[in-house]
Amino acid sequence: MGHVEVAGIGFELPDGRVLLDDITFRVGDGAKVALVGANGSGKTTLTRIIAGDLKAHSGSIARSGGLGVMRQFVGSVRDESTVRDLLLGVAPERIQTAARKLDEAELAMMEADDEKTQLRYAQAVSDWGEVGGYDAEVLWDVCTTAALGIPFDNCRWREVKTLSGGEQKRLVLEALLRGPDEVLMLDEPDNYLDVPAKRWLEEQLNATQKTVLYISHDRELLANTATRIVTVELGAAGNTIWTHGGGFKTYHEARAHRFERFEELRRRWDEEHAKLKALVLMYKQKAAYNDGLASRYKAAQTRLRKFEEIGPPQAIPREQKVSMRLTGGRTGKRAVVCTGVELTGLMKPFDLEVWYGERVAVLGSNGSGKSHFLRLLANGGTDPDIEHQPIGEVPIPPVAHTGNAKLGARVRPGWFAQTHEHPELVGRTLLEILHRGDDHREGMGRELASRKLDRYELAHAAEQTFDSLSGGQQARFQILLLELSGATLLLLDEPTDNLDVESAEALEEGLDSFDGTVLAVTHDRWFSRGFDRYLVFGSDGSVYESPDPVWDEGRVERAR
Repeated sequence: MGHVEVAGIGFELPDGRVLLDDITFRVGDGAKVALVGANGSGKTTLTRIIAGDLKAHSGSIARSGGLGVMRQFVGSVRDESTVRDLLLGVAPERIQTAARKLDEAELAMMEADDEKTQLRYAQAVSDWGEVGGYDAEVLWDVCTTAALGIPFDNCRWREVKTLSGGEQKRLVLEALLRGPDEVLMLDEPDNYLDVPAKRWLEEQLNATQKTVLYISHDRELLANTATRIVTVELGAAGNTIWTHGGGFKTYHEARAHRFERFEELRRRWDEEHAKLKALVLMYKQKAAYNDGLASRYKAAQTRLRKFEEIGPPQAIPREQKVSMRLTGGRTGKRAVVCTGVELTGLMKPFDLEVWYGERVAVLGSNGSGKSHFLRLLANGGTDPDIEHQPIGEVPIPPVAHTGNAKLGARVRPGWFAQTHEHPELVGRTLLEILHRGDDHREGMGRELASRKLDRYELAHAAEQTFDSLSGGQQARFQILLLELSGATLLLLDEPTDNLDVESAEALEEGLDSFDGTVLAVTHDRWFSRGFDRYLVFGSDGSVYESPDPVWDEGRVERAR
């Protein structure tokens, strides 16, 4: 087993603001430590510093045992990389290096077949075996079979973007949990996972002897796995760390008591400060007409100066307050009508009626077609009228299907993308996006835009580009754009995946007051409790309704 020790880490943003200040904590042998905090507080930045992707401006990192890292982008890979590339990305460095040399030698063999090239290839094959490359391929075969139901040889060149987000996550988790690294650092490992997979992850974290540091906002996962909680707390002079030595079940109570102690210590400090200032003033007045009290006046001044140099006790960390005002509007009674809709290659034909004002949770395993169904509606259905065209600038990929999906009168779909794919927002600051508007959303002045951002705790990031935000900040900004768009049908694809607990609660409150219809794909057991109906994509390819959430549907039975 290995460990990670973080000592005095400080990190400044490019604009000079201090993001992390004197971050110190230790993840001991075999511990399961959760790293929590507000979106944008620096959790992912801290893990990148630990992994060596970023250089801290102060402090040091010490660790023992190999470090296996799941980065935040896993689950949203949409480039040309293959399954083999994804698995190599979480393999030990020696295997990555040997694989790169082997690939280069194989390409050289295709262009030239001389003796030098043959010897280079033979050496690369020998090195691949010596560093454990063939053993790694055996391990990857176990991982792909467990995660995808396919042997490694049958999927090694498959593009990762053809896998669902949950399949990408599960594959990388299998590789890390079964791999040789003794320390694992997982950035939101539960995102994109369906509930059976989340339960599997909980079992694996509890069973493994590896040391694990992970970021998560899933309260049930935290309660079932974390042995300690490390919180990144917001501070005016840089965010700091507080470590709770118990599990998540006692976390909120301990945090409340800590804040109460801070208030008491600050009250006592203010009282003592006032007394010392009054004492200095008294001796100053008396020393003016009594030289014998000059020494006492000087002593009182020294006492006050030393007291102020020590400074007040630690301030209570700032708590974020997110306010979402989703408005919507009245639509026809039937908001969504599906007749004999079959998602090609995914699910069997089904009928569905969703009435104005209903909240429908779409449940089922990963890869079953839930996101495809939301995209079909986001495009306005099978044959959309002008009023049903999607809100926003991002083009929504068409969905192959048969049957008919139709939106009701005055239904304007607003889509929240699970992967936060918004190429039209890349490189643009939040203020610029709000100022310019789009075809469905009016622009606004800087002051009004700043107020909107402030309600979503994004005012400090107003001059940052959308792509530089954390996953949770991007999610909050997407919801703000939905609020401003005038959508009357919200199509939310895993909206709580990247949201911290406070933001998820604000979203739930916003949906409660939303005057419109909501369909949401979710694997969040807590978030799902606020819905009226549950549409389940079953493992047999059928789509059915349930009065209560159904979490035990397995993978859809189809040829892979």
